[in-house]
Amino acid sequence: MTARLVALCCLLATTAAAQSHPIRARDLGVPFDGVPGSRNAITDVRGVTVGHATIIQGHGRLSVGKGPVRTGVTVIFPRGRDDLAPAFAGWFSMNGNGEMTGTPWIDDYGLLVYPVAITNTNSVGTVRDAIIGWGRNRLADASICCLPVVAETWDGDLSDIFGFHVHREHVETAIAAAAGGPVTEGNVGGGTGMICLGFKGGIGTASRQLADGDGGFTVGVLVQCNFGLRRQLRIAGVPVGQEITAPEPCYDTDEPLDSARASERCPAAAGRGQEHGSIIVVVATDAPLLPHQLRRVARRAALGIGRMGGIAGMGSGDLFLAFSTAPTGTPGEHGVASVRMLAEQAIDPVYEATVQATEEAITNAMVAARTMTGADDYRVPALPHEELRAVLARHGRLLQR
Repeated sequence: MTARLVALCCLLATTAAAQSHPIRARDLGVPFDGVPGSRNAITDVRGVTVGHATIIQGHGRLSVGKGPVRTGVTVIFPRGRDDLAPAFAGWFSMNGNGEMTGTPWIDDYGLLVYPVAITNTNSVGTVRDAIIGWGRNRLADASICCLPVVAETWDGDLSDIFGFHVHREHVETAIAAAAGGPVTEGNVGGGTGMICLGFKGGIGTASRQLADGDGGFTVGVLVQCNFGLRRQLRIAGVPVGQEITAPEPCYDTDEPLDSARASERCPAAAGRGQEHGSIIVVVATDAPLLPHQLRRVARRAALGIGRMGGIAGMGSGDLFLAFSTAPTGTPGEHGVASVRMLAEQAIDPVYEATVQATEEAITNAMVAARTMTGADDYRVPALPHEELRAVLARHGRLLQR
């Protein structure tokens, strides 16, 4: 694929400037616990950068290899493109119907040495290879090369997932776009074709700033949300998925549908009874945490998902990664490196911030996402903002804007 073609098919989105007046959950009056950072994004953790490459092509009936295409890739650098110093990391699988590469290395060595990438299920191999190629001359040490973290969620309802439309050039484009500052959310990057809790999902982010007495650390979260059913959706503790009357995702077409999909022709009857999505959560912090502590931080993302109504259903791949941007130490005499570690008795505020930021990141993804129609005219509605506000108001949970 030529660079010109990539430029034509990719909608690059790195900062909120790519959207006109992006709306986030707090703008709607959704209440959240905790104090966010200045951007309320994973990039509030100093050094962290995010880049997206988005591919949107075609419409109508699915033709494998041609489209329609609603997919992409998102990359996260712990310290930015120009600093590939290892970062301590840990990971957790709440439900393993998904993929996150490089995890045996993290289990044994606790280090993250590449950018983290998130894409669709069938593009993991391509994205992994592209990152290895990009890092070839940047990470020449064979003992640490070639095992990047690449995670996925399934976008096969909206996109031609078996057409393998993510290419090396898209990964390179996302890497080149990686920057600090506000992060574009919703139908972007790896989250382009994702569905979350019965509405359009995708990329979302949030952060928490700990009080000075708790160390003043920052915790940032980025999610690619593609999990759950409409009836499970809870926002600010309210079962909004049972009260919002917006149409369920459905096939808006008169074309023939196979028996498995015929019941989902618009207007849909009762929606799906079983999920087949996933969620990837990436947690960043500047707190000085070691790999065994970061494994525990990664687990806490599950509690934020639970607040939204997620149950980690059989068909869901719920995989979480946490890393620290604190120094990993420089070996001195006899190869000994000195590192700092947050005392175990002081770690609870980091856990709490992780839960809070995960919940808000998922909500932000759904608020930012827009209605999308993809392969075979499958249409997924956006979370309706004013109806959400009305439901929260009825339950006494709406903050005044």
